[in-house]
Amino acid sequence: MLPSLTFLKLQLEGVLRNKFEQGHQTSGYLAKLEKLPASYDAYLEFAHSLAVIPMRDNWPYNEPNDLDEIWRECDPARPLGQVGILNLKDSSKRVEAGFLASVCGSMLGKPIEVNPNLSELRQALTSVGEWPLNDYISEEILHALDRRHWSWFETTRGRIRYVAPDDDINYTLMGMMVLEQFGDGFTKRNLRDLWLNHLPISTTWGPERAILMRSGISYLEHDKELFNHSEIEAWPDFMVQGTELCGAAIRADAYGYACPGQPALAAELAWRDASFTHRRTGIYSTMFIAAAIAVAHVQRDPIEIINTALQFVPKRSRFYEITKDCLEMVANADDWLEAYQSINRKYANYCHCDVYQEIGTLINTLRFADNVGDGICKQVMQGNDTDSFGATAGSLLGVYFGPDGLESRWLKPFQDRIHTGLSNFHEQSLSCLAERMGRLPELLQTGRFQVQPSELYVSKNTDLDT
Repeated sequence: MLPSLTFLKLQLEGVLRNKFEQGHQTSGYLAKLEKLPASYDAYLEFAHSLAVIPMRDNWPYNEPNDLDEIWRECDPARPLGQVGILNLKDSSKRVEAGFLASVCGSMLGKPIEVNPNLSELRQALTSVGEWPLNDYISEEILHALDRRHWSWFETTRGRIRYVAPDDDINYTLMGMMVLEQFGDGFTKRNLRDLWLNHLPISTTWGPERAILMRSGISYLEHDKELFNHSEIEAWPDFMVQGTELCGAAIRADAYGYACPGQPALAAELAWRDASFTHRRTGIYSTMFIAAAIAVAHVQRDPIEIINTALQFVPKRSRFYEITKDCLEMVANADDWLEAYQSINRKYANYCHCDVYQEIGTLINTLRFADNVGDGICKQVMQGNDTDSFGATAGSLLGVYFGPDGLESRWLKPFQDRIHTGLSNFHEQSLSCLAERMGRLPELLQTGRFQVQPSELYVSKNTDLDT
């Protein structure tokens, strides 16, 4: 039942790399790891020591994980309540559009989820007469690109018969379910239970997979009526690498949907979910996306949407610094290609799942999109994690443009069918799921949530302090 020592050593090496990137003084630690005896006790002691590595003296950033500390580092002038005028009927339709658009964006990017860049995609698309992209990816495009994602057989033009399983969509549905069942008072214990009940481990990656495994162990260790909440807070800090990647950012959508014009609440809910698995940039990017979607319900200026969302990010963080820089590049550009070149020239080393360049391209998409279809194509043409940020762009654009912004041709191939990767989840109608998603704003306003019976859940949702 114990993982191999080889695996544990690789995990520790990955954590050390992450610690260095986050500003910690890691000099000598790798050599120390190499000299350790190959034993569980030695690796366990070393893993605990990594939690208290000091920061480098010249590190200029302050990047907390605790919510209260995050708020202290954010813009004190950020809006704490309602922004704009709340119209629940309008927001419901915008949420439906956002969810449907995110599905389209995910499926558009899925066949080329192979970390391409714009130059490669432009060459491939041009060679088959499809630049700029204006439809789902064809097999001809894949041949020209000369690589493809394994899901191509059910996500390329002419082969699409339903929404194919995808982790980005899974997590949006998980966000929907946690709000449906526990409202805005959901806890990390609630997240743990929902993950165990609905997420097969093969549908997760990186920190999400590590925390799902830890969740399973905790279920074996604890009676369901007794639970130590302090333990769950520390899970991402122990032998989990990749906690700044995009695996939390792809879980932001439902919280932005549910909080029209309430970026502070959206960001707080996003923090609660993201900090279950991630740290620093992984948390901030999730809060930023949720806040942006929340503001997109009521704000018509793309630049102001991003400026407002940035108010919910620590100002002395790397994420804030790079996102602010990308925003200025986009604001000063004449078109999306010029903005992309500026972003890519400076941040090309941050590619698939690394968040920074991808957030820059998301800002670029929002500013220059003519409608949802045009926007998700622009997002995917900018490359990197094409399905994840295609989905995120879809959510943001769908809420921003509303139901009239998405042409029906993007939805037609799905035949109203969706195949998720979730267990114990039986809805297969895309339109029914969109309607459920559209009820989230009213649900949070009224508090009419209802826990679904499960072996995993405590009898009452009284643990609201986590």
